[in-house]
Amino acid sequence: MGSIPDIKLPYLGLSLLWAPVLAITFLIWRGIFNIYFHPLSKYPGPRLAALSHFCQSYWTFTGTLHSKLKDLHDQYGEVVRIGPNMLVYRNAQAWKNICGHRKSGDGGPMLLEADDANHSRQRRLLAHAFSDRALREQEPTLRYYVDLLMRQLNDSAASNEAVDVTKWFNYITFDIIGDLAFGEPFACLKNKGYHPWVASIFQNAKGGCLMRPFRTMLPSSLLSILMPAKLTQMREKHQHFSREKVRERLSRQTTRPDFWTYVLRHNDEKGMTVNEMEANADLLIIAGSETTASVLSGCVYYLLKNPAVHQKLLYEIRGAFDKDEDINLMSIGKLSYLHAVLEESLRLYPPVPAILPRRVPQGGALINGEFVPEQTSVSVAWYSSFRASTNFTDPDAFLPERWLLDNKDPRFASDKKEVLQPFSYGPRNCLGKNLAYAEMRLIATKLLWNFDMAFEEECERWDEQKAYNIWEKPPLNVKLTPVHH
Repeated sequence: MGSIPDIKLPYLGLSLLWAPVLAITFLIWRGIFNIYFHPLSKYPGPRLAALSHFCQSYWTFTGTLHSKLKDLHDQYGEVVRIGPNMLVYRNAQAWKNICGHRKSGDGGPMLLEADDANHSRQRRLLAHAFSDRALREQEPTLRYYVDLLMRQLNDSAASNEAVDVTKWFNYITFDIIGDLAFGEPFACLKNKGYHPWVASIFQNAKGGCLMRPFRTMLPSSLLSILMPAKLTQMREKHQHFSREKVRERLSRQTTRPDFWTYVLRHNDEKGMTVNEMEANADLLIIAGSETTASVLSGCVYYLLKNPAVHQKLLYEIRGAFDKDEDINLMSIGKLSYLHAVLEESLRLYPPVPAILPRRVPQGGALINGEFVPEQTSVSVAWYSSFRASTNFTDPDAFLPERWLLDNKDPRFASDKKEVLQPFSYGPRNCLGKNLAYAEMRLIATKLLWNFDMAFEEECERWDEQKAYNIWEKPPLNVKLTPVHH
């Protein structure tokens, strides 16, 4: 057998020398293009943000994206370019243009991911579980857990313990949503602690947020290789638990109404597959628990920071009922100041503070009267929009009066209330909005009816938190004193 010829490669060394030069030249050219010639170059924003995804990634990793977006909007105006292909807005018109009737979804089994046709089909079925009729049938379940929460808080108050209300609000909202999504609670209230699966939700939420910047820069095949094994294992374990719980629920009959009672009742040939039910159970648990708990935590904080508002709400609630048993979903619906307090809490402390980007569809779109090219990532920043002086008078002040229908205060005449969309906007907004309001009203009313509250310790800057999709809440320790009516 002949030997392999000794082939000379006289240009290999020269090519290797030129490779870094070409790479640097390409990066310089790409940077100049992104800043001066890119279709989004006319939009204001930091130069470094136009060059690469580094800025947005850094703000995400440090949990400061929501507050940084507010600073950028205050500096640059209603729309800011925060990446080579990313625009963020802060006005009501952008909600309509981005979320109003825009195509979205890539065909996944989850409601958030589904294409338009499958999204409509799934939403039509799930809507039965969140209808007014369903809410009336679910009220005994809500009241059971709210009363259990009051008993547990009363025990803590009797032992003169400070209560971290952030944990207790999480316990009750997870128990309620667990019962409604799986037909059984997580027993957080009973055990005074998180179920292991519930505890993993917070880690998954943060891990998913930290991985988001890589999704804009790396192909999915490479991303799956680089994703930390611990995060992958945690996600798989979490999804396995969801699947098993849904299958257990579907295998048994129940007389107590939960989400799947209504879905199965209307599950015809265009119904939901088991795979879709499993995927959506995860979504329902996360969206229906932590978000509600966050708003309630923010509500307590702002009430205790604003004694006049606190006293006015106590006067409304304690003057509306003769006894605890009179408190129900119908009666609390008449508490106008409570509604205003919750709206103002949602404004200052939105449960999802930063952004949920959408892609501009094929052909481009008009947003705020300006043409935006297809495939551009666009979003409305919740925290930035809700705290903008262009949208609200005294935007950082807790002023529930701005939401009262009979309020004639001229200070609020120019408030752009339509920008407040804490549950998103359009055909893909939060399906559980009515359930969330019902929980918030019932829990807040029972809490303020049964207890006097005061800060156990100074929490001057409690609301200045980091956020990774959801808030990273520190303890909010409150002194509770039972009220005997």
